Amino acid sequence: MKSAWQDRQAAEFIERYGAEGVGEDLALRVYTTRLLGSEPRLVLHGGGNTSVKGRACDVTGAELDVLYVKGSGWDMGAIEPPGLPAVQLDPLLDLAGIDALSDEDMVNLQRRNLLDSKAPNPSVETLLHAWVPRTFIDHTHANAALVLTDQPHGEGICREVYGDRAAIVPYIMPGFDLAKAAKAAADAHPEAEGLVLLKHGLFTFGDTAREAYELMIEFVSLAEARIERGRRKVFAAEPPGSVASASEIAPAIRGMLANRRGDEGDGFERFILEHRASPAILAYVGGADLSRYSQVGTVTPDHAIRTKPLPVVLPAPPAGDLAAWTGQARSAVDEYRDAYTACFERHNPRYGGTKRMLDPSPRVVLVPGVGLFASGRDARAASVAADLAETTVDVITDAERMDRFESITEAELFDMEYWSLEQAKLAGAKEKALARHVVVVTGGAGAIGRATAAAFRAAGAEVALFDLPGPTLDAAAEAGAGLAVPCDVTDDASVVRAFAPVTARFGGVDILVSNAGAAWRGPMADVSDDVLRESFELNFFAHQRVTRAAVRIMRAQGTGGCLLFNVSKQAVNPGPDFGPYGLPKAATLGLVRQYAIEHGWEGIRSNGVNADRIRSGVLTDEMIAARSEARGVSRDAYMRGNLLGREVRAEDVAQAFVALALARATTGAILTVDGGNVAAALR
Repeated sequence: MKSAWQDRQAAEFIERYGAEGVGEDLALRVYTTRLLGSEPRLVLHGGGNTSVKGRACDVTGAELDVLYVKGSGWDMGAIEPPGLPAVQLDPLLDLAGIDALSDEDMVNLQRRNLLDSKAPNPSVETLLHAWVPRTFIDHTHANAALVLTDQPHGEGICREVYGDRAAIVPYIMPGFDLAKAAKAAADAHPEAEGLVLLKHGLFTFGDTAREAYELMIEFVSLAEARIERGRRKVFAAEPPGSVASASEIAPAIRGMLANRRGDEGDGFERFILEHRASPAILAYVGGADLSRYSQVGTVTPDHAIRTKPLPVVLPAPPAGDLAAWTGQARSAVDEYRDAYTACFERHNPRYGGTKRMLDPSPRVVLVPGVGLFASGRDARAASVAADLAETTVDVITDAERMDRFESITEAELFDMEYWSLEQAKLAGAKEKALARHVVVVTGGAGAIGRATAAAFRAAGAEVALFDLPGPTLDAAAEAGAGLAVPCDVTDDASVVRAFAPVTARFGGVDILVSNAGAAWRGPMADVSDDVLRESFELNFFAHQRVTRAAVRIMRAQGTGGCLLFNVSKQAVNPGPDFGPYGLPKAATLGLVRQYAIEHGWEGIRSNGVNADRIRSGVLTDEMIAARSEARGVSRDAYMRGNLLGREVRAEDVAQAFVALALARATTGAILTVDGGNVAAALR
């Protein structure tokens, strides 16, 4: 590993933060923390922290010794000075004289000694940083270091690699006891330049930011060199033959992972999936001993909080008929849940039965020939779990090449997953109404499509936009509207292709908003058959085409679903010269109810929105001008021609779609969004 330190960049940090009143040491602490945090092989999703000791003034102007230490929730790769809150140092040093302290009391005391009460909680390893008498301290969960320590003879290998340069600390869960053990090791080896925490990570010390940082790089490089000396071939296995694709099996896996929640919401707690399939991952999941090395534990303890201690291993899915595989995979997931529950029941008595069991679904799924799937409450959480799972693959692969991967014990993994400090964080997280749901919006680049995507994202859902390829779709994606998928909804093959990246990216589909449409006009006696067929193709058959594809995915998931259609006022209140548009929309209204009748027993609801006079690709400025002129009113009066006297906007239609998605006991219904038009009211 190479040092990324650059004198020019360091000077820029000093200058930039100096203008804000930040001292040189803290400015450089920010700089090197970012260097560490931007390297995934060192720090991944909170797996590390840094500190610097210095002086600061309290509100009275009194100068105090303080510890600037990474605050909880800050990304080391993008940290700013507020991400290293100042804690009074002397009260922390006084704690070294006591024998025991609970995690909760430790966190409370650290918060009481913050110079700024609004600052984030200092790292749980704050006391360790305080008690080691060096100015700059860096801590990472470097992959290479984990490879060395996650082995039966890890301590001996580390002594061979580092000699007297690093003191060895046995595995102890983060907190007060670990800080005491680290202090004892550092005190016993005052010449040590760092600490090796077995099964956990590395600490390095320095009198300057650069010294501590570059020492970390050197220690990691030494570990990498030792790994290279011990490499041998690993994970030899017969290819699993022709296998199904990730997009084919993802909906079934997603359904297997979903937890039943009684009558709450629609009865399921879903997960968003992310698929990974690098050559290293495929070699790992294809290994003949996968059932051994994948079931040992995490490569560093805090991974258990986001990935659970173990993944589930599914059989390779044969291409073609997946019926038998689905049954086998479901049995494997059920067995995982049973084993997880049994583990909880074994260890909860150690806490007097006070722990509340988390959901028992796996967070990582290994599938030979396909790769790995990671799950989370949203796309970001799934991505974090996937990153950690990929790191696990890398570390275990190298550990197995050297000797044999070894983790901490089952009891220690339980202690970490059910750590009270982390459980408090999880308990405080509030989910939005449609979190864990995946929504597909057709006509997604249009006015109603974009508004609908925004409304569902605001409600917590993951969104995919289907529309014709082009700059409008690209712009919608760049604006953060959702995953952009080029799709011609009038073409069967295009629709099939469009759903594949959605299932591969998110795992499946829960809500379809079939919104794509366009208006053809003309008197029925004069309109050509070609025009009428073209309108029916987009305004009716396209709805059927995308709905049929979505329902297949929903049925594979087995967790119900919601079908939503943009029907239009013309379906129930036809106007002159709008037959080519209104007739297929009337058929679509029938389609809404037909799907409600045929799939309600599967928990798939089907509803529509009857909207009118919405500025969009259907009701263009030219059409508004023509219709208002024909009626002898201004354009504004035409758009406000309803009982409420207000223009109905795309956002109003979007909110109607969201309301129907949340209406768990409503199906076969049409919700009118037109500001009030008695002639278009449904009986």
